Amino acid sequence: MSFAFIDSHAHFWDPRRLTYPWLAEAPSIATVHTPLELRADVGDNLPEKIVFVQAECDRRRWLDEVEWVETLVVAEPRIGGIVAHAPMNAGATTTKVIAQLQDRPLMRGVRHLIQGEADPEFCTRDIYVAGVRRLGEAGLTFDICCRHPQLPAVIELVRRCPGTTFILDHGGKPGIHARLMDPWRGQIETLATLPNVECKLSGLVTEADPAGWGIEDLRPFAAHLLAHFGPSRLLFGSDWPVVKLAGGYARWLAAARQLVSHLSGAEQRAIFSDNARRIYRLA
Repeated sequence: MSFAFIDSHAHFWDPRRLTYPWLAEAPSIATVHTPLELRADVGDNLPEKIVFVQAECDRRRWLDEVEWVETLVVAEPRIGGIVAHAPMNAGATTTKVIAQLQDRPLMRGVRHLIQGEADPEFCTRDIYVAGVRRLGEAGLTFDICCRHPQLPAVIELVRRCPGTTFILDHGGKPGIHARLMDPWRGQIETLATLPNVECKLSGLVTEADPAGWGIEDLRPFAAHLLAHFGPSRLLFGSDWPVVKLAGGYARWLAAARQLVSHLSGAEQRAIFSDNARRIYRLA
């Protein structure tokens, strides 16, 4: 089944404007990636709407990243929402930054990466939890980007912030390459019992063998996410241009469609369009 879709997780960057230290580890994608490059890459199969998710530039320049993406909307109106970086653990500065974000019409949420933190309790420190609670009070969502060993702390964070809507990026980054279902499996089951969590069907191919993954490598992990979050709480994301490290946009889109092809048309539309429209308040 083919139909219009929304991409709930895409990045743009231009290393001539901002610095992205992590791109030194991914030289094949360390070039300019804007909506122009996306069009060239995807062709006629562009999403109906795009949610831009912060691309981890120099964090001191988070506002410059937001302002740059806002300029891209003039030429690419498909960009319907922005998930910005903002420090959740900066006390009064966090409160000030959230107030700044509220004034920007495309702002939908925040992502303060957890995945690179060595402290296993990083996201459960009181100051971090307080910042995430303020997001919910401001009507903004929080994208969770963590690795699967960090899921116990993430579960605690979510429980302590019942007024904030969370979106789990990339299915919690399971150990697909190592075929490691546990303890990720049980942690996902627990997380899915919490009503303020949604989950992105995204990023799975870069957690598999980037050069040699097949649909059957992804299937048990995608099936587990679907079994517990259900079609009403899963939303498709490309993770472009990171997905280029593992086969590209078109291949992942085709795989994602295949992984949910047994669902009804309405359920597939929920995953590929309706849920993103609702969660990120897209026009």
